[in-house]
Amino acid sequence: MKSYKYKIGVTLVEMLIVLAIITLLASVVIGMATHIDNQSKGKGLQDTFALLESALEEYREYTNRFPDGVAFDPNVNSEILYEALYSRPGSRKILEKINSSLIMDKGGMPDMPEIYDPWGKVLDYRYDNSSNTYPELISAGPDKSFGNADDISSKK
Repeated sequence: MKSYKYKIGVTLVEMLIVLAIITLLASVVIGMATHIDNQSKGKGLQDTFALLESALEEYREYTNRFPDGVAFDPNVNSEILYEALYSRPGSRKILEKINSSLIMDKGGMPDMPEIYDPWGKVLDYRYDNSSNTYPELISAGPDKSFGNADDISSKK
């Protein structure tokens, strides 16, 4: 009679295959979650742009002009925009509808908050009053760096 002895256990190769499958699945899930998170932040940013554009229109109706975007520094432009919009009653009411987590004072002019995008980077406000164009609001996008392909503009 033959007797069979079974060795119970897992080989190193089997463990490595299982580990590779788990790693692959985890990277797919993390990649999808990051993509969905960026999409939802992008939609929130579009809502913020819409509110800011409404506040800019209220400001323009009150003063017959848009606030100047004078500096080449997004922090300063954002502070100038916030101060101008907050100084007019109609635009202030609209400005107060923006999520409070997007309005912070992290420096720049004392006691003057800036408007941030959902990724935590300050929004840039650009307006040249010599041209007859509408002001532009710009987010640095997910990479948090201005001047790249992932920048999000209110004019697009």
